[in-house]
Amino acid sequence: MSPLRLANLSLLILFPIAWVAPLMRAGLLPLFGLSEISVLSGVISLWDTDIFLSLVVVFFAIIAPIAKVLALEGLMSGRLPARLKPWLFHLGRLAMADVFLIAIYITVAKGIGMGRLEVAWGLYLFSACVLASLALSIASGHKRA
Repeated sequence: MSPLRLANLSLLILFPIAWVAPLMRAGLLPLFGLSEISVLSGVISLWDTDIFLSLVVVFFAIIAPIAKVLALEGLMSGRLPARLKPWLFHLGRLAMADVFLIAIYITVAKGIGMGRLEVAWGLYLFSACVLASLALSIASGHKRA
């Protein structure tokens, strides 16, 4: 198995870790403890208030990245035809959208100034997984016709 395929398949382990890892810690006042927010806790919380937005987050943060990893594995192993490469490119764009949305939420929450918001290690892991997936798709694109 090539190093690219191995790195790609490792994302099948790293993404779920990133989904349960704390993305940020939020609190209303500096005196009280901060609540940790992960992708999964955010989806569960959204489900109670806005099912549509919850489904959007599930698609962008969970389904699109894993589908991209599996599609890239299929292309690199020769199990999927090369004509699907353009779809992989678009799937990669969808998988990047969630990191952009999280960055916007953090910026907005800090701008309001009504509480504390700290970025946690899970956001770095999640962003690294998405960027690694992007890099792997670019690297594999140069190797296969």
